[in-house]
Amino acid sequence: MTLELTQRCGVCRCYIDQEDLFCANCGTENPEADTKAKKLAHAATHDSFGCDGCGASMSYDASAQALRCPFCGSTQMTKRKVSRSILPSSVLQFSLDRDRAEKVLREWLSTGFWRPDDAARASTIGKITSIYVPYWVFDASTDTQWTADSSPAPYSCRGDWYPVSGKHGQTYRGVLVAGSSVLTMQETQSISPFKIRAALDPSQVDLKNMTYEEFRVPRKLARPQARGTIEPLERQSCAQLVPNRHRNVRVKVRIADMQGYPMLLPVWILAYRYKDKVFRVLINGQSGKIAGTAPFSYTKLGVIMLVVATVMITIGVIAGLVAMQ
Repeated sequence: MTLELTQRCGVCRCYIDQEDLFCANCGTENPEADTKAKKLAHAATHDSFGCDGCGASMSYDASAQALRCPFCGSTQMTKRKVSRSILPSSVLQFSLDRDRAEKVLREWLSTGFWRPDDAARASTIGKITSIYVPYWVFDASTDTQWTADSSPAPYSCRGDWYPVSGKHGQTYRGVLVAGSSVLTMQETQSISPFKIRAALDPSQVDLKNMTYEEFRVPRKLARPQARGTIEPLERQSCAQLVPNRHRNVRVKVRIADMQGYPMLLPVWILAYRYKDKVFRVLINGQSGKIAGTAPFSYTKLGVIMLVVATVMITIGVIAGLVAMQ
């Protein structure tokens, strides 16, 4: 995040992003927010509920009777004071219904060598929740200067490696950074990608009857994470420009025209029980890509170790007999 994109709140002096509509610390409106940011995002004042277990901040339908956190299952939900929060500029709808989400889970449990053979059959699916998770979606362009060593070197060089350099430019669209206080960057990447071009205007989606997490990560903190995602991609692209073999690839990335806008993405959160142990998985509500924890078959591990030990003992016995002759 460059210095020209940050400033201080006029009330609490906390750093805010030039694109932020209000201060995440005290809620004071940012009068310096640029015009494009105001078109891409809106702020609202409303009631919300915080989970005492994992800290998630949720928006629920006002008619809901029993509130439950979709991330950790806790029913200890505390109504928070009226606060300002970012509203999404677009929403990506669910393509997978509940039955399909369960089927994806069963198929996932039945694959993989280290899964118990009865994992899909013996697992009991518990709470299944569809939730819209907040994400910052960044677009940016890059102008990168790179250097590296290439091999084999021309005949005029004494060594095997010789230095090369060049420039590379690219436009990135749809770089995702979780605006959630619960999901990690690793979890975000594990169920990506999303086809964000299919997103709709929030007015076209019935959010009043859906559960969605509020934005808890301000844009000024999401921006460095987006940069951290782009820079390794630039390094990979530049490495492909090096002729033949390469080493010591170094890049100096200049990122320009970075714009971030808030979006809600569809995620199924499923909890299932296998032999008195609870596991949680996430499913991309658009593509069905799944990620999470699964039971491990220690029986298969034991059989493999027994086979390996038997083979090693057999080899040792044969080697001993050969040495005695």
